[in-house]
Amino acid sequence: MKKALKWVIAAVILLAVIAVSDMFYTVREDQHALVTRFSKVVHAESEAGVHIKIPFVDDVVYYSKAAQLYDINPSAVYLKDKTAMIVDSFLTWRITDPLLFHTKLSGSISEAQVRLDSIAYNNTRAKLGNYNQDDIVNTDDPAERNAIYENIASFIKQEATQYGIEVLDVKIKRFDLPESNENEVYNRMISERNQIAEQYRAQGETAAALIINAADRSYNTGISDARLKAEQLAAEAEAEYMRILSEAYSTPEKTEFYSFLRAINALKTSLSSGEKTVILGKDSIIAKMLTGADING
Repeated sequence: MKKALKWVIAAVILLAVIAVSDMFYTVREDQHALVTRFSKVVHAESEAGVHIKIPFVDDVVYYSKAAQLYDINPSAVYLKDKTAMIVDSFLTWRITDPLLFHTKLSGSISEAQVRLDSIAYNNTRAKLGNYNQDDIVNTDDPAERNAIYENIASFIKQEATQYGIEVLDVKIKRFDLPESNENEVYNRMISERNQIAEQYRAQGETAAALIINAADRSYNTGISDARLKAEQLAAEAEAEYMRILSEAYSTPEKTEFYSFLRAINALKTSLSSGEKTVILGKDSIIAKMLTGADING
């Protein structure tokens, strides 16, 4: 009897130890905890430390608080101009509401990834559907691209909260053209670049023609001004010549002297040519001087 009592006491003590040990559960800093009773959640705990539950009845399910990376499957998205692009993206996420996560996704990480994939695809398709292919392919400004990404990310983040998930970041790694229209897009881009080059070339030729025309006008104006100046100088010289000539004949004495100079120059020219004999008219000034006749006679 005593021996049986000892076994009972030992069993009670052991059961008490087990009950006490099962009464407590620990939550780490990087964990959420859900206390379930008969498969129903009775308490959610996100504060780190030691907590109490009903032994043998309550169970504890743990979920990580850590950020997780999900690489979204590349998918085709149709744009506003009915063309398609392949979008390759990824996102980082974490569980912020373990109760919602457990209730709506059965606490399954794989189910969460399926929902995130669907959310990302639907929002990417909806938002990129507002753009033409050229708006994306020909966008060189990083700010414009980031605006597109942020617009998509904001809707993904908002929709993911219904599953107790916080989407930390969404990044589009690359936009690819489907093989069916890749060559077409490249050819169109080349054509557009050629058109731009032709415009620049035409503008350059127009500018060159304007410069040449301006230079020609300046040259012609300079020639015209020079000719006018030369004509003015010639006219002034002629006027001066006529003035001098008029002054030379203004008095009898000047007329006689001027006639004498002309006669002397004529005689000098004749003698310098090698002639030894000079025939003078009797009325010439030289003849009158040589014969002593009156010059004015």
